[in-house]
Amino acid sequence: MTRSFYILLIAQFLSALADNAMLIAAIALLQKMSAPSWHQPLLLQFFVISYILLAPFVGSIADSMPKGRVMFISNGIKFIGSLSMMFGIPPLYAYGIVGVGAAAYSPAKYGILTEMLPPDELIKANGWMEGSTVAAIILGAIGGAFAQKNAVLAIVIISALYLLAAIFNHFIPKLPIDHKPLNNSPLYMVKDFYHSFMTLWCDPKGQVSLAVTTLFWGVGATLRLVVIAWAAYALHFNLEKSTQLMAYVVFGVAIGSVIAAKYVSLENSIKVLPAGIAMGVLVLGMQFVTEWHIAAGLLFFIGALSGFFLVPLNALLQHRGHLLIGAGHSIAVQNFNENLGILILSSAYTLMTKAEFSMNTIIVIFGLFISLSMSGINHYYRNQIGNNH
Repeated sequence: MTRSFYILLIAQFLSALADNAMLIAAIALLQKMSAPSWHQPLLLQFFVISYILLAPFVGSIADSMPKGRVMFISNGIKFIGSLSMMFGIPPLYAYGIVGVGAAAYSPAKYGILTEMLPPDELIKANGWMEGSTVAAIILGAIGGAFAQKNAVLAIVIISALYLLAAIFNHFIPKLPIDHKPLNNSPLYMVKDFYHSFMTLWCDPKGQVSLAVTTLFWGVGATLRLVVIAWAAYALHFNLEKSTQLMAYVVFGVAIGSVIAAKYVSLENSIKVLPAGIAMGVLVLGMQFVTEWHIAAGLLFFIGALSGFFLVPLNALLQHRGHLLIGAGHSIAVQNFNENLGILILSSAYTLMTKAEFSMNTIIVIFGLFISLSMSGINHYYRNQIGNNH
């Protein structure tokens, strides 16, 4: 790995640490304001709506200038969102501003990997990127106690992290611009995005990897809030202990990512699909757990399975996207689909919470949804292989 990659890795760690701590701080602020419980999943919807609305534009922007500069600007926007929360703008709106920065940041963050590194190092690089994100989530979970006790001071620290991440972004070397858009008009960008969207969905390997990553992020983001609520219900944990319990999921993701990076090649990345089915079965098992040691072990294995199948499919999607439509366009299409998944599933969770569904009912619905969806994708892909032969 090059020096440039490690600068990117540090910047990614700092930005991810701030992102994860920001969610906990926003939840703590909502609790302090005695906001309704269904406002917590609503935070996700305010965050991801930018990914969906800006998707036609952020890929072109990421491909039109050096990606380090795009990341620098994006962390600046996150910094503004963090400051606005500190100065009293309602958490939902302030978190929405952070979402604008995150939407612009993501195509550059992942797209730059295909410009920095050869294809045979992509899975390893993704493992490192996921590992840095994992470390950031763990530290964010550990810092949950501090955010709960002093949310405003936590947001001051978060703002400083965004600023530091932007400084590291500034030192990422300028790389040759790949797939620069021919036209900067909004209408052209929308048409260009639609073309990229259809190209990736019509590619057999792009199709299955896009379907799986869309499902994973939709479920994963929503399940994070479900685990916090479930820990309060089943284990009688407060926000501090609930967020720290999430560290076990993240440790699992780290182990699964390392195993995938070491043993799964880009050519065999589709073969990890059954791990997603098993993950859904383990989620179903959460309803029978009332002891925190067992909960920690179960959440660890859920994380390990998700890391094992996500990293290879992310790398495959980046590789196919880079070849077909350009890295920035590819990640923008991926983000659009994944965040549409988050929006739909977090909305479903919000509605279930508002309708006062029991926690066990919600867990059963999510577990069955994961297993059945992954089974369907696996079955469809195997049929596609059979038809092609």
